Amino acid sequence: MKPESKRYSTTVGTRTVTFETGKLAFQAGGAVTVGIDDAIIFAAATMGEAREGTDFFPLSVEYEERLYAGGKIPGSFFRREGKPSTEAILTARLTDRPLRPLFAHGMRNEVQVMMFSLSSDGVNPLDILAINAASAAIMISDIPWGGPVGAVRVGRIGGKFVINPTFQEMEQSDLDLRLAGTRDAILMVECGADEIPEDVMVAALEFGHRAIQPLIDLQLQMAAEIGKPKREAVFALAPEEINRRVFERVSGPMNELLDKPLAKAEFYSGMEAILQAVLAEMVTGEEGAPTEKDVRAAFTEAESAVVRERILSLGKRPDGRMPTQIRPIWCEVNLSPRAHGSGLFTRGETQVLTLATLGTLGEAQELDNLTPIETKRYMHHYNFPPFSTGEVKPLRGQSRREVGHGALAERALEPVIPSEESFPYTLRLVSEVLSSNGSTSMASVCGSTLALMDAGVPIKAPVAGVAMGLITDETGRYQILTDIQGTEDHLGDMDFKVAGTARGITALQMDIKISGISAQMMREALEQARVARLSILDKMLEVMPAPRPELKPHAPRILTVKIPVDKIGALIGPGGKNIRALQEETGTKIDIQEDGTVYIASTDGVGAETARLRIEALGETAEVGRIYTGKVVRVESFGAFVEILPGVDGMVHVSQLDSERVNRVEDVCSVGDELTVMVTDIDPNGKIRLSRQAVLEGWTAEEARANDKGRSGSGGKPNGGRDDRRSSDRGGHRGGGRDDRRGGNDRRR
Repeated sequence: MKPESKRYSTTVGTRTVTFETGKLAFQAGGAVTVGIDDAIIFAAATMGEAREGTDFFPLSVEYEERLYAGGKIPGSFFRREGKPSTEAILTARLTDRPLRPLFAHGMRNEVQVMMFSLSSDGVNPLDILAINAASAAIMISDIPWGGPVGAVRVGRIGGKFVINPTFQEMEQSDLDLRLAGTRDAILMVECGADEIPEDVMVAALEFGHRAIQPLIDLQLQMAAEIGKPKREAVFALAPEEINRRVFERVSGPMNELLDKPLAKAEFYSGMEAILQAVLAEMVTGEEGAPTEKDVRAAFTEAESAVVRERILSLGKRPDGRMPTQIRPIWCEVNLSPRAHGSGLFTRGETQVLTLATLGTLGEAQELDNLTPIETKRYMHHYNFPPFSTGEVKPLRGQSRREVGHGALAERALEPVIPSEESFPYTLRLVSEVLSSNGSTSMASVCGSTLALMDAGVPIKAPVAGVAMGLITDETGRYQILTDIQGTEDHLGDMDFKVAGTARGITALQMDIKISGISAQMMREALEQARVARLSILDKMLEVMPAPRPELKPHAPRILTVKIPVDKIGALIGPGGKNIRALQEETGTKIDIQEDGTVYIASTDGVGAETARLRIEALGETAEVGRIYTGKVVRVESFGAFVEILPGVDGMVHVSQLDSERVNRVEDVCSVGDELTVMVTDIDPNGKIRLSRQAVLEGWTAEEARANDKGRSGSGGKPNGGRDDRRSSDRGGHRGGGRDDRRGGNDRRR
């Protein structure tokens, strides 16, 4: 029997969001589809048993982008989806972050949330739907959880906030804010913005939080009507008595250790020494003695309690800084003599080197996904090698964290990247984390700004970033921390990354470990971050006050030429023959746009100028009486064919090759030679008659025609009595009479 399907709908902003369950995946713990119009996401949530010896919560959140949802076949060799795309990884991370804090501390059961695209209309983004689908699937499942969460995207068009804008609307928006939260507080923020002021950002966050309330209500209704009873979960928590004993034993030594400023290595080695002493004392193996697992868990709780209390009551951080104090900063540029730009940013024990590469527009990344965006000319990649934390680990490709941090830095800098029209380059930045002790993603933003300016990229404004932290307790006390290090990130309640220019915010990312933070906390954190950002910018500008006025010597120079659209085929040539030959001859890279704009890239100014002159000549037409220097492209017994303009050639009769009698054409020229000739005639069919003798004798076109023996002897046929259609039809036509747009570097998109 066909199962009964339940549908629930609500209005979010001006859009109707529909949840459906009961029809699909009925063996999963919970399964739903969530859609707006023809954009639909499927999500299933299932809980397994606890794995023996697991000392963490094994939650996995996966999103798979199925291209059939948009009626597309994957472009890979195998014609099926391979490893997750960058967009799919970012959607999975975006969904994981608001779900994770709402699972109970110490839970050890395996929980898996899987999502995939079911239908994509190319109008509505799918990422926000994925968060809501995952939340609803858990809510109606048998998994114990502290949700639900709702999620929306907030745009700003013409100064007005818009909830869940379409792709087309986002093109006019100066804000792309994605947030998720519970009834009372915001849990997750991911944002790109075009230098938005802090007060506007706070208003957008409050606007978005109000907008998620109908989604919260609907999921609570679903759980009440069709939700499964919640299962008992397995928890790994030390007994309260052991927590008390360990805290009493270690709080004194910990406070003594923390009374002096500590570097990262000193902090961890000091804490490890205290732990080993406690293990030796308490884990005796005797009957009734605590286990090593329980003592370690209790020690972690004690460490967190001591560090947090010192920050809340004394305002003292593990490295001795005050809450608003930034670690020492120093910067350098031009570290790589061959890279197009390089910037080194060091803040405390965090160090990132970013290197910039400039390429042609034809080197832009081609995207194969469900968004309407087909190419990307600005890319930022982030690498986090194990030596940056003093560890040894196998290299297994880029992690989800590395993808996410690279995307955040890319988003932070995107608003200041010059437009394609003013700076026709593809840009790739690679941030290499050389040392890590907190906030490497924001160090990547700073290093990337320096690299861009070192490369001579005319960015609109320099961008800096800083990570903010938060410590709270049950009594309502809280302390916002500027420029958090690794320990404060690990033991604290929030990692709030803010990047921007002196004018405003360009990127935000917030992750929290508690049930949410208030708008007031958010407002204070943004203001504290603004002050820190301006201070960091001052340090950066001391080293590199502005972009270099010129590109580095090894960076390609790009010239721009405009040709008539109907000449594009002539430039490309049959099967791309002409464009390839021109690139090889001049040592350039040439990209052609659909509107006839041609970009010529080269590190050799002479080669670029030669290519420019050749391409500009495409706009010319042959004129009777004008003298041209062209290349011999073909030799026949009766004369030579000379290309006088790109794709345009004419015939020099053997009698017109020299002032003296010529017996054989090969006595004067061969294929590939250059000849200076005059156009003496163009017949109604476009066939062009040339004369070298006219140039040597100084004749006019009329005199040349009168002395053209080949012409009179051939009964007026311009090719000396032979109608050679294989070659004469080429005169005056593009690319030898064939407009083959498939060839060359034609990347008009």
